[in-house]
Amino acid sequence: MIPFEAFFGLTGTPFARDIPVDKLLETASSKELHGRLNHVARTRAFGVFTGDAGTGKTTAIRKFSQGLDINCYQVLYISDSALTPRNFYWETLHELGYQPRFYRGDAKRQLQKALAILTDNEKKTPVVIVDEAHLLSREMLEEIRFLLNLRMDSYSAMSLILVGQTELRETLKLQVNKAIWQRVDMRFHLQALTREETAAYIAKHLATVKAPGEIFTHAAVGVINDYCEGIPDR
Repeated sequence: MIPFEAFFGLTGTPFARDIPVDKLLETASSKELHGRLNHVARTRAFGVFTGDAGTGKTTAIRKFSQGLDINCYQVLYISDSALTPRNFYWETLHELGYQPRFYRGDAKRQLQKALAILTDNEKKTPVVIVDEAHLLSREMLEEIRFLLNLRMDSYSAMSLILVGQTELRETLKLQVNKAIWQRVDMRFHLQALTREETAAYIAKHLATVKAPGEIFTHAAVGVINDYCEGIPDR
């Protein structure tokens, strides 16, 4: 059987997840998301960014992270479907090059000191990104309140970014999480693609693998957009 890439004369597999960030399609929504992410990083703020599954949140985070100046920022990326406060401290400390203390309270204080060293001595901003944040437990959400209160609210030791599906926004709006929601400095919801953006998305990916000609008709693009409701990963 001839691989479909060879059949269509492509130089690679289109629509792959590892497409270089400079080849990604920029939409009005993705540009706005990128701008707000950079603002959160620059101002050491707390941001909550949501979107339906498959809209490209993690891809956007990858582009954002790779675009940060490594001399000014250190990205700490965490994606754990069962993240606990203890695991959070262990993962962030490991990424910072520390051997975490065994007890949670000790690890918490250790992280606080590590962040102070990074910001005050090395003049770098830690950018902590928690992906799949809609899965965070009540216990972990409570721990976020501590992270936002380092040095008694007088100093922001890091940028904290929560990224998750739409239900994250609804969870944080609950009365029990009001104290956290009120502390959010920047929020944004990534929208699905329009029909025109879906056409541009398909064309961009095909151009990346040097498609020799049109593969999808205009009508086919419309059917694809309607079927996936503007969400590429569906």
